[in-house]
Amino acid sequence: MTPTNPLHLHRRTLLLGLAGCAVFGAPLATQAAPPAAAVPHTTGPGTWSAADEPTLARLLDRVTWGYTAGTQALGGLGISAYLAAQLRPGANAALPREAQAQIDAMAISRTPIEALAADMEARNRAAKALPTEDERKAALKAWQQDMRVLQQEAAARFVLRALYSPSQLREKMTWFWMNHFNVFAGKGSLRALVGDYEERAVRPHALGRFRDLLGATVRHPAMLRYLDNAQNAAGRINENYARELMELHTLGVDGGYSQQDVQELARVLTGVGVSQRPPGDEPPRMRPALLRHYVREGLFEFNPQRHDWDPKTLLGQPLRAQGLAEVDEALDRLARAPATARFITRKIALFLVGDNPPPALLQTLARSFERTDGDIAAVLETLFHTPEFRASLGQRFRDPVHYALAGLRLAHGDAVLPNTDTALAWLQRLAEPLYGRVTPDGYPLDSTTWSGSGQMSTRFEMARALGAGAMAAPPASDDAAPRAAPRMPPGLAQTAYVRTLEPTWSPATRSALAQATSPREWNLLFLASPEFMHG
Repeated sequence: MTPTNPLHLHRRTLLLGLAGCAVFGAPLATQAAPPAAAVPHTTGPGTWSAADEPTLARLLDRVTWGYTAGTQALGGLGISAYLAAQLRPGANAALPREAQAQIDAMAISRTPIEALAADMEARNRAAKALPTEDERKAALKAWQQDMRVLQQEAAARFVLRALYSPSQLREKMTWFWMNHFNVFAGKGSLRALVGDYEERAVRPHALGRFRDLLGATVRHPAMLRYLDNAQNAAGRINENYARELMELHTLGVDGGYSQQDVQELARVLTGVGVSQRPPGDEPPRMRPALLRHYVREGLFEFNPQRHDWDPKTLLGQPLRAQGLAEVDEALDRLARAPATARFITRKIALFLVGDNPPPALLQTLARSFERTDGDIAAVLETLFHTPEFRASLGQRFRDPVHYALAGLRLAHGDAVLPNTDTALAWLQRLAEPLYGRVTPDGYPLDSTTWSGSGQMSTRFEMARALGAGAMAAPPASDDAAPRAAPRMPPGLAQTAYVRTLEPTWSPATRSALAQATSPREWNLLFLASPEFMHG
């Protein structure tokens, strides 16, 4: 019988204690922090100008993918100027050279989506036309592998930007909107499209007007194929997209619409689809009266021959426009409905505040959304200046993507990962892979979904890998040890983040960390603590 290692028992006892805190309620900030000097505020008085250092650290942790030394420096800005720059960043924020080089080398960066999609479609057809079953299987296997590479590239690009972009809030809201307007990359040919969907439909509008974002998703082939609107035509109505457009994207399930509204919106969306013809090809032959309504933009196509031209009524009011303009009129109505303001801002509050946001906060955010015609940055600015947001800092349980990225940013700092394969593998193990949600509702934003015992066990394995100083590939099972060459563990205890927040830790966390027998174990215990599980 193998003797029990006392160190393993020691670590297991500490982890079990921390796990109980992390899952069943984090006693955060139970010990009052000593007075701290206010961070200099260079842009005049404001909500955050007199905040103490722990509060500012938690604020920066919340509006970014995780606190780093670079975040702490604020680029020389005061906190109000930093937030203003995050809310309205420039078109492009430079990444570290090593990170940008990885993105530039990707096929999704070098090949226009139209050519990429056409090539993958042609290869699929050619594989299926091969004469023998063995040839077809081999060709389709190679095709599937290349499709997975395109999806992996999109995910890697997202991770590199989330880890290293100075425009952290834009990258964080990109994930939020990709989750809100979810598409599952595993359906059909979406692996080839999901990177472009994020790059051209979602990310440019992540801090812009909701109506522009909504319109961009409606016109993207990834969404049209995922929710089957590419098959929606007069006489062959498909209601899938219309239903989700109302229930999940705009009004919400209790938004006051009827099944008749779903049917009417489905008729509005007839003819909105995807073109397989080569770019620059002539439009389909049709009567001149219809041809003037034909629209082709990249892979997007509005084919008036497939559109239902009969009169329609949506949300109790007739639609007056025709063709694609009718679609825009319907989207205007949905985007500006009071139910949409309530539904969208509640979801933002769930994302950036936590479970059960207070009714007063929700009313404030909905009014801001309506007053600014859906200006996302303006809504976030309103949120950041509310007492409810400030009170939530350090209390929101991190979902797997937040946990993994925050751990990477803290442990690796500005050192660019040579590749993101291991980080993406951990997200797979943590059950929140990018573009991996099969259903259109997106991943849940509540804490209960992500705080089960299996999730905690996997997080501890990742904490061990990060704490050891090597992002080891995740083990095949929870019982296996990560495979990593020994390295120098990062000095997390000496980081500004830890030093700033240490006075606010609970007695249980202090006690556990005081018993750590090595820097590696200290890192593991801290990354597995309730204080780090929350942000």
